[in-house]
Amino acid sequence: MAVSLPPVGRPGADGAASRSVSGDASAIAPRFAMVAGETSGDLLAGLLLQGMRKRWPGLHASGIGGARMQEQGFDSWWPSEKLAVRGYVEVLRHYRKIVGIREQLKQRLLQGQHPDVFIGVDAPDFNLDLEAALKTQGVRTVHFVCPSIWAWRPERVEKIRRSADHVLCIFPFEPDLLAQHGIGATYVGHPLANVIPLEPDRAGARRRLGLADDDTVVAILPGSRSSEVQYLAAVFFDAAARLLQARPGLRLLVPAVPALRERIEAAARSAGLDERLQVVAGQSHTVLAACDVTLIASGTATLEAALFKRPMVIAYNMNWLSWQIMRRKQLQPWVGLPNILCNDFVVPEYLQGAASAGALAQAVLDWLDAPERMAALQQRFTALHHTLRRDTAQLATDAIEKVLQS
Repeated sequence: MAVSLPPVGRPGADGAASRSVSGDASAIAPRFAMVAGETSGDLLAGLLLQGMRKRWPGLHASGIGGARMQEQGFDSWWPSEKLAVRGYVEVLRHYRKIVGIREQLKQRLLQGQHPDVFIGVDAPDFNLDLEAALKTQGVRTVHFVCPSIWAWRPERVEKIRRSADHVLCIFPFEPDLLAQHGIGATYVGHPLANVIPLEPDRAGARRRLGLADDDTVVAILPGSRSSEVQYLAAVFFDAAARLLQARPGLRLLVPAVPALRERIEAAARSAGLDERLQVVAGQSHTVLAACDVTLIASGTATLEAALFKRPMVIAYNMNWLSWQIMRRKQLQPWVGLPNILCNDFVVPEYLQGAASAGALAQAVLDWLDAPERMAALQQRFTALHHTLRRDTAQLATDAIEKVLQS
């Protein structure tokens, strides 16, 4: 692939860098390469880029990303959706395409124009191998979001050590865990904890969505990946139909990423919900702020729901073989992030065969019928929010600057 990129701060013939990366941080313009997979990674990377641009106004960042990153001036060579695959069998189906993208990206970054730092945002199966390859060629590497070695696949810690010069951690217990293995890491807090207010404006969110203050609202989030919609949308909408039978006045909202909206609307029509369910383009935060309860796919969105202090019912379903492999590697009894972080089953989880429409509908009704339980959960989530709220932009860019100067 022929590319022509401007030169960056690599050593010249005299051993001196062509562009200094030390001294006054505001006077330099580092070149970063970044990769973020899927919607959640794009969101986190967009927030990180916002802080980086304040630190280094003239920075250049390129690689793989989505709309949130592009809003911060990111040059996206491939869209983040290309990496939005979860599960062993699903990855195998797309393996050649994903590996091809990684190889093209690696060659593009190594053809004489190395970035000052490569930042891999989540997507560890893609990013850690890429980071390792770049690191052997002298590119400094940062991994943002520690792979969940505390939840499953603990053997991955060796790959992290080979791949990342530094890890930016979003949970407070992770740096000490990595330090035990000789891996430098910094707790930067979770960027979403700064974006989402401690006291969400529920009334304002409802006004923006055309809802009344006294409406009972259920948000349905079947996932942001194609495979998640494939496995979850039908059962989620079947559960929604049962909810309407039990509570005819319910308002049902589904925030949908643009690429999946047609599939979600088709699944809603198949469940007979096309006129009873409001599909919203994006606006997942507005929907979570407005709802009373959410039926939600396991993943980053569950943490967002927790930061909005919303009761939830977590569900997940995937290819049977992928599930069998993942279950054997699981280290904790919980799958949902709110439960893992609270170290307790504070919200119900329904996985694989247990995620039936009847069970999901009943679990949502159980929340609606228990206001005292909902209030207690909101207190737990408020405490969690305080724990995760840090000056992420400052802490992350401080750590990245140290990598730049190393």
